[in-house]
Amino acid sequence: MIEWWNSLSVMMKVLWGITLSASLIFIIQSVMTFLGADTGDTGLDSDVSGDIPDSPDGTADGADAHGTGQGLLTFRNFVNFFLGFGWTAIVLRDNISSTGVLMLVSILVGVILVAIVMLLFKWLSGMQQAGNINVFTSAVGCEGKVYLTIPGERAGAGKVQITINNSVREYDALTDGDTLKTGTRIHVTEVIDADTLLVEPLESLII
Repeated sequence: MIEWWNSLSVMMKVLWGITLSASLIFIIQSVMTFLGADTGDTGLDSDVSGDIPDSPDGTADGADAHGTGQGLLTFRNFVNFFLGFGWTAIVLRDNISSTGVLMLVSILVGVILVAIVMLLFKWLSGMQQAGNINVFTSAVGCEGKVYLTIPGERAGAGKVQITINNSVREYDALTDGDTLKTGTRIHVTEVIDADTLLVEPLESLII
């Protein structure tokens, strides 16, 4: 192993160092992604499967700020570029005699790999956003039950579970009437914000 390393040119040593480092980081990223870890704003990962709060205009908050979850200048994109660049240069080193042509081809492959990953994240982000429920347009009139007691006269918030588009969701809830105990059947009369609903007991609908 040492003899092989010593036999390499300076350029190949640099290429191997970059490629192995990028490969190791890529493996760590992949493992953390499959484990559902959020690696934050460094670009190590984009949690496309996380919940994105709804906004009144029907779009997901943060969708514009983060776009696809993959800005152009992110750590992940740098890793992907050097992964494609490095392995291409190593594999084709003996087939392309011109160093300039080899570098050009390697850079092109690196850029293509970055583009593919960005498109993949954009597609996954679009699927996730399409699955979001807009509480402002969908919750009013939905029925459910009290999960945690709701104090009367808006004295405090409790929690309810309601069914929206055949999906059971949990929200904070207030009521204008009497205290609603756990298990009380309710329906939604108003959406106060993305996380809080105004509810009343179903019995109040009986005349």
